[in-house]
Amino acid sequence: MGDEIEIVPYDPAWPRRFESEKHHLRDCLPPELIGRIEHFGSTAVPGLAAKPIIDMLVEVTSLTEAARRIVPVLEAQGYDYFWRPSWYDENTPSYIWFIKRNEAGERTHHVHFLEADSHEWERLLFRDYLREHPDTAHEYAELKHRIARDYPNDRIAYAREKTAFINRITKAAHERYHSS
Repeated sequence: MGDEIEIVPYDPAWPRRFESEKHHLRDCLPPELIGRIEHFGSTAVPGLAAKPIIDMLVEVTSLTEAARRIVPVLEAQGYDYFWRPSWYDENTPSYIWFIKRNEAGERTHHVHFLEADSHEWERLLFRDYLREHPDTAHEYAELKHRIARDYPNDRIAYAREKTAFINRITKAAHERYHSS
């Protein structure tokens, strides 16, 4: 969690990097477990400065089966594996998370595996709102630059400091997309 936080200008290669990883995951994982795969986070918003790490949400039919059948495949390929315990059973993940790194050990992808009913899918509302509201995306970029300067090696503080903004925009997105 102590990796340096670097915010860089938008890179038009990010969507291609997402597509490449999406195809890789579909090729190497059991197809009966995998549903939709989405690009989210700042690298999924054209023009938005970001940490150069592709964030992905991968739908699975069962986290239990994903832990049993997907984790070994990706760990064997060098992905770092983590899981978030559910509130009712610490042995059952609420989602499974992988970090993919390049040859230099730098993070390239964060891949989150979750079931279709997970609240984590709301992250797509935030992404879509930023895509439709460039001024809000610009405000978010300024916030991220400031936080990265204030907490250059503290990913937990960086994430914590963005929470109020993300919650406010997600609420606005809910109102916009679900009011009709």
